[in-house]
Amino acid sequence: MPQTVKGVISRSKGAPVELTDIVIPDPGPGEVVVDVKSCGVCHTDFHYREGGISDDYPFLLGHESAGVVSEVGEGVTEVAIGDFVILNWRAICGDCRACKRGEPWYCFDTHNASQKMTLTDGTELEAALGIGSFAEKTLVAAGQCTKVPEADPAVVGLLGCGMMAGIGAAINTGEVTRGKTVAVIGAGGVGCAAIAGSALAGAGTIIALDIDAKKLTWAKDLGATDTVDTKGMSEDEVVAAIQERTGGFGADVVIDAVGLPATWRQAFYGRDLAGTVVLVGVPTPEMELTVPLLDVFGRGGKLKSSWYGDCLPDRDFPMLVDLYQQGRFPLEKFVSERIGINDVESAFEKMANGQVLRSVVEL
Repeated sequence: MPQTVKGVISRSKGAPVELTDIVIPDPGPGEVVVDVKSCGVCHTDFHYREGGISDDYPFLLGHESAGVVSEVGEGVTEVAIGDFVILNWRAICGDCRACKRGEPWYCFDTHNASQKMTLTDGTELEAALGIGSFAEKTLVAAGQCTKVPEADPAVVGLLGCGMMAGIGAAINTGEVTRGKTVAVIGAGGVGCAAIAGSALAGAGTIIALDIDAKKLTWAKDLGATDTVDTKGMSEDEVVAAIQERTGGFGADVVIDAVGLPATWRQAFYGRDLAGTVVLVGVPTPEMELTVPLLDVFGRGGKLKSSWYGDCLPDRDFPMLVDLYQQGRFPLEKFVSERIGINDVESAFEKMANGQVLRSVVEL
């Protein structure tokens, strides 16, 4: 039988979110229902509310989650009732050209649940990133669930989006290894995750750059060896600051966790010759980039963008949870506060003001 539960929705652009009744259908073939235990408040949910993703209102917000599988549909073999899982928004198909060539983290045909969750009047809800987990229960494709060792949901659920994006940008996309020098531009949640991932990989010098002194304090706590307050700096001054801390050469890997043309150019020129640039901050559609083509040719190296940290959830989530439980990866430091499901709107305000790394809804 379909179930009615409480969930947080956005009805129109810029309007405050609201807690209301939503209907969860019985899972169909390949689908599961998850009892949500936690959900991080991510910038992407705010972008949905503001119409920055699409205008397919109403949205069921929330996507950075952990929970327990409570129902499974026909043909589901990936998980079983009672499994503790982290949700992901890229259930791989296993059959596209990326999957067939052994690179499933690039899957070009990811999918979500076929059915829609609805309001009680039958209005279909567009689930944020195909998850919609600011709710007591949610319906997802079975492949969006990764079974992991049971742990604090508020902590490990953050791997479902922003933390994995940053960690993966460093380790998977940037290929940071022991002794490499790394600079991370932007020390918000994703940038700090890239810093923590670089530290986990054994990087030597790790430089955090931001215009907010509080964020630089977070970065230092998560593994940055050097911090640079870039407020008021020109692009050339930012590049020089990176070079000064890397023997005059520039960093082996520079991660742009902001996603502006200016910060990308800082990353491009702030890396060493043959170094790597990783773009993980998300640009907006109107942004354009101008760089002399001769500089692209002459400096060599790799210019990469990072999709969800180029992660493979079944590979990466269990490993990172295990490292967290061993005390080798401080994932708990990303949880700034634990809140109730009624507090999402106020959490958006704190996020916009740079007061938190992550607010986490506990259900």
